[in-house]
Amino acid sequence: ELKAKVIGSDPTSDVAVLKVEAANLPTLQLSDSRNLKPGQWVLAIGSPFGFDHSVTAGVVSGLGRPSLDSSQRYVPFIQTDVAINPGNSGGPLLNTSGEVVGINSQIFSNSGGYMGVSFAIPIDVAMNAVDQLKTKGRVSRGLLGIGLDQIDAEQARALGLPDTRGALVREVQPGSGASKAGVQRLDVIRAFNGTPIEDASSLPPLVGAL
Repeated sequence: ELKAKVIGSDPTSDVAVLKVEAANLPTLQLSDSRNLKPGQWVLAIGSPFGFDHSVTAGVVSGLGRPSLDSSQRYVPFIQTDVAINPGNSGGPLLNTSGEVVGINSQIFSNSGGYMGVSFAIPIDVAMNAVDQLKTKGRVSRGLLGIGLDQIDAEQARALGLPDTRGALVREVQPGSGASKAGVQRLDVIRAFNGTPIEDASSLPPLVGAL
């Protein structure tokens, strides 16, 4: 056990930077979580219910999942079926090469225990927050200043869209960047900097990463 100093924290991404005075500590290699694909095998290491150094395995179920907590809308979570329980949070999610692809963070559960749906913070998102905390002491994010809605089939037909992809602009905040750029209510954002927008939840992480 080592005493640690908190360098900074970012509640929105659920990441903190701690500094310890130590030498020759073992480390893990980081991977590029953007290369993950659904169906890929992953491992989690943690201390569920106090059982130290427990390893569980599963596959990536989905990518870019929105959190049920609206304050974490800037995190495109990795969804897995790896067994995660209290005591796993903060532990690494690893690929089969032993490289860190995410930080285990949340489960979806009606009982408080594992039910087959687990979420991890992509390591790229986490390290972006880490770099900003180390250099600036805080994390800055891009902001358009709009409220968004999903698009259903009926709305797509009414708007003359070929499908339901994209984010429907519900409101535009006066004086915001979006307002100054001419974005209007009922506009549909179909891509952002060349990246296709599948649904409303996929836009905030791209904007926030700027």
